[in-house]
Amino acid sequence: MFAVVRTGGKQYRVALGDKIVVEKLDGSAGDRVTLGDVLLAGDGGSLKSTDGLTVAAEIVAQAKADKVTVFKKRRRHNYRRKKGHRQQHTILKIVAIGDQKEQKKAAPKAAAAPKSEAPKAAAGKPAAARAKETADATADQQEANAIVGTPTENPAPNNENAAGAEKPAAKKAAPAKPKAGTQSTKNAAPAKGGAKKTPKAK
Repeated sequence: MFAVVRTGGKQYRVALGDKIVVEKLDGSAGDRVTLGDVLLAGDGGSLKSTDGLTVAAEIVAQAKADKVTVFKKRRRHNYRRKKGHRQQHTILKIVAIGDQKEQKKAAPKAAAAPKSEAPKAAAGKPAAARAKETADATADQQEANAIVGTPTENPAPNNENAAGAEKPAAKKAAPAKPKAGTQSTKNAAPAKGGAKKTPKAK
């Protein structure tokens, strides 16, 4: 069954279980509201009378629409005005149209039963069988380790030349610094007397 209702100056075609977004209505989430302005009702291809017919809905949430920017401008007058607006909406879920109400679906319980049987089957094994399985797994692991071998942390190089190569010699000791009392004459300025040149004899 469907109906056409009017709320907030707009018309909506609804059916059981539909969710619609309408202009803001008073109430909080979970509250019931009644839409009494029913314009049309029908079931399949036949129409029904709307006398005394109401549509019951449940508020899902109070929400806001996307922001709309309102910008005003008057050229050559240095006039700019910018505002934002978000229209307030109410989300409704249709639960009943007249006498027809939505039937709640029961949660299936049969699916949960097989999951609980698996742990019981594992717990039903005797302790001796579980100990035997553990011992077999340990023996198989030991055999695999014996065949493959456990790698060492720092294996020797495969290249014989690289293995027999001598280690590089230690770094040479740095030359000793001169004592504080003796000064180096390497970068010293020449003496004043030595700077003068003697004239050549003619």
